[in-house]
Amino acid sequence: MERPANRSYQLRGTRITQAQQNATNAFWETFGIAVEGVENPDPIIPAQIFPDAERVIMEIGTGMGEASAEIAATFPETGFLAVEVHKPGIGALLVRINELGLQNIRIINDDARVVLEHLVPNESIDAFHLYFPDPWPKTKHWKRRIVQSDFVELIAKKLKPGGYIHIATDWVPYAEWIIDLFEKSDLFHGGEIAKPEFRPTTKFEGQGLGKGHRVTDLQYFRN
Repeated sequence: MERPANRSYQLRGTRITQAQQNATNAFWETFGIAVEGVENPDPIIPAQIFPDAERVIMEIGTGMGEASAEIAATFPETGFLAVEVHKPGIGALLVRINELGLQNIRIINDDARVVLEHLVPNESIDAFHLYFPDPWPKTKHWKRRIVQSDFVELIAKKLKPGGYIHIATDWVPYAEWIIDLFEKSDLFHGGEIAKPEFRPTTKFEGQGLGKGHRVTDLQYFRN
């Protein structure tokens, strides 16, 4: 599978705690979907993974899994596909899945762009969650931001008609960048919204708020 020249993420160390490793050893086979390192991975067909779900949401980047697990617990009738590249984050999410007894979440270990471009059928996802993606604040790194014009087109292909993407960022210039890209596209309509009650405030977000950062929630519906 062809991989993007510019990765939108940076692996900040791979140290994994014993609890995270134990959870990975115990639960990955049940909740994980192997893609990275697999020569010919199977297509990821949401309706087959969650045949009884009312809808399927893909979360791009789970961090340490706090929000992913809490939202999945809030909406047990929804299937969640969590895409993450960071092994400690995957382990932490598996710990929470076990603690909460969740059954409605599966984890994909690979780059979201690769997964979407090569493995996910068009018009198969009800919604995307993209919470606090790396803002790549330096101008020379803007090309590494995940939200680009081609990303907007890609998620539009994968969303069902009327589906949406919900984005949260604590970097105002990145929020402005995102707004500009979506406003230039005729594939979506929407804009800034109030923070939904279901989206928990994670430790990471709390740290940003403590530094005076302003969090922007954005929601765009596919036309």
